[in-house]
Amino acid sequence: MEDQQPAAGDLTDDVGPTASDDEIDSGTTEPADADAEPDEEGEETADAAAEDGGTRTRRPAGKLVAVAVALAAVLFVGSAAFAGATVQQYLADRATAATKLKVARTAANAITTLWTYTPENMDTLADRAASYLSGDFEAQYRKFVDAIVAPNKQAKITNRTQVTGAAVESLDDSDAVVIVYTNTTSTSPLTNNVPSLKYLSYRLFMKRANARWLVTRMSTITSLDLTPQPS
Repeated sequence: MEDQQPAAGDLTDDVGPTASDDEIDSGTTEPADADAEPDEEGEETADAAAEDGGTRTRRPAGKLVAVAVALAAVLFVGSAAFAGATVQQYLADRATAATKLKVARTAANAITTLWTYTPENMDTLADRAASYLSGDFEAQYRKFVDAIVAPNKQAKITNRTQVTGAAVESLDDSDAVVIVYTNTTSTSPLTNNVPSLKYLSYRLFMKRANARWLVTRMSTITSLDLTPQPS
């Protein structure tokens, strides 16, 4: 802010004493009480005014400005740190959600492949399913398929599995557990192609290997036969 200047009317010249009529008439004018001591308070006031130069000054605001700048800097650093933490958490949540989606889709595709076949492609079922399986579980599945190939081809069984839902039960770094819900339809000429309907749900234990998720173990949670029974 600018220094405030006093009003022009504040600075006036003192008018000296005027001679009386008697002194004018006598033709002489003597100063009254010429030997009187000067007013010390007046002198001090005049000296102060002279040293002040007739103006008032204020203390510089540099200290207040420095405090304001420091406070603004602290607030900026704090807000930047909060924004950085928020963005980092947001990115981590997005990465986790993307991983869960990938795991769920892989589990759904695995179940569809494992339990969908026809008499014509039954021989290659184990090979198709192998891309979703790992280790001992792959060997167990191959053994199971080898046991049912001949009777299923003879009965001309067609099996179709439709996934109705999949949910990641747990996700821990490279391990995941997924629940998959399915509707399965089986038909055969031996039953006049009347469909056999089943509702099945599975729990799949999966592990990530070389950027791929593979099923290492599987168990059946629910198995309901919904096939209409003749009255």
